[in-house]
Amino acid sequence: MSKAAVAEPYIQFLGAAGTVTGSRFLLTHGNTRVMIDCGMFQGLKELRLRNWDPFPIDPELIDAIIVTHAHLDHSGFLPRLVKLGFAGSINLTHYTGKLAEVILRDSARIQTEDAEYAKKKSFSKHNPPLALYDEADVLNTLELFQERPFNQRVKVADSTYVTFHPSGHILGAAFVEVEFFGKRLLFTGDMGRDDHPLLVAPGGVPAGHFDAIITESTYGDREHAPTTGDFEQVIRETCAGGGSVLVPAFAVDRTEVILVRLRQAMEAGNIPRVPIYADSPMALKALDFYRTAIDEHSAEIRPEISAAWEGRDPFDPGTLVELFTPDQSKTINNPKQPCIIISASGMGTGGRVVHHLRDMLPNPKHTVVLVGYQAIGTRGRSLSDGAQFVKMHGELVPVKASVVQIESFSVHADANELMAWMGSATEQPSQVFVVHGEAGAAEVFSDRIHAQLGWASMVPHIGQQVSI
Repeated sequence: MSKAAVAEPYIQFLGAAGTVTGSRFLLTHGNTRVMIDCGMFQGLKELRLRNWDPFPIDPELIDAIIVTHAHLDHSGFLPRLVKLGFAGSINLTHYTGKLAEVILRDSARIQTEDAEYAKKKSFSKHNPPLALYDEADVLNTLELFQERPFNQRVKVADSTYVTFHPSGHILGAAFVEVEFFGKRLLFTGDMGRDDHPLLVAPGGVPAGHFDAIITESTYGDREHAPTTGDFEQVIRETCAGGGSVLVPAFAVDRTEVILVRLRQAMEAGNIPRVPIYADSPMALKALDFYRTAIDEHSAEIRPEISAAWEGRDPFDPGTLVELFTPDQSKTINNPKQPCIIISASGMGTGGRVVHHLRDMLPNPKHTVVLVGYQAIGTRGRSLSDGAQFVKMHGELVPVKASVVQIESFSVHADANELMAWMGSATEQPSQVFVVHGEAGAAEVFSDRIHAQLGWASMVPHIGQQVSI
């Protein structure tokens, strides 16, 4: 199929514009089209429905995709695009590829099961109910993966080069420097933090002039709490009262961060030595990749972690129990003895954590600890907003358990950290586009960039095209 000529180079914001989900950015010049990220829309129903919208261009016309990291809102639409005809290269780092395979397989399984359930219950706008993609589409997608090293300039399409730089967000995550027909662009992806307990801190802005910086703004209007001391206090108080702590956690990275903090707290005597249940098959698969990276002294891992824990599991204080099967998960339903349960998903939208929430929320002895960003339209957001009831499995479940939100576990840079990172630039960029944030947070952050740095900054809207 021939490609229609385009008059000038531009960027088009196909997702994560005015919202924190669905990252998709399309670069176009002449006959060349390159996408940075290919995420799924999540959260509110009106956002999720965008996944079914006709794609703005024929996917066959896209030459290459660059993926910053494996999270669904950055990689989850890949199999759909392949199903629709994309056949170019998918460029990513080694561990982004490994984790994306786990995440995409799980996504396909859930969608297939949901479609079958909708067919059984006769509710769907499709007849028969459909999944965005299935396991076969994921396998076809994996065949297009091209692993790229960090800190090396690689050609991915005509007059298009990418350099991946570790961002410290999750294993494999990168901010990416893209050279596109002589234009130099910088995409933050999701920017990590300097104090990640496992991953090296992100480096500064690469030297030289950028024609555009495309930055996330998830926490663009706030700063994180400085410590995790409250987390330890919550555990102590809940366990002392005979209750248990449920931590809805993202399967990739957040579970690992929580486990490291729990081991440290137990070994310091700051929390009781109660059982810790890791109840998420996807999280356990991701955990093995983190263990491998540590054992292999990966450059992404803090050297002191690999050195200190060689031959020892950094995630297990001696009370960790890994639950793989549904039957194993059922053994901890509505626990009668104090314990800590870590289960996906992190926003309570699906997975085994839904069953635990249903059992534990009505009991005032228990505590639910929210440790990550809770998008609008999710159960986690309802809980963080103080809902007295949440809907699960067709019924309203009363919220009598304590609900605590602790943002110090976030692996997203906050507003101050993002500003400090941008302040490391050696030259002023021509323009800044603020994306991947709820409308208010993005606007606040954009205004701050202009006020403090004097840079031209804007929040693009969905579908907008801007010359670069």
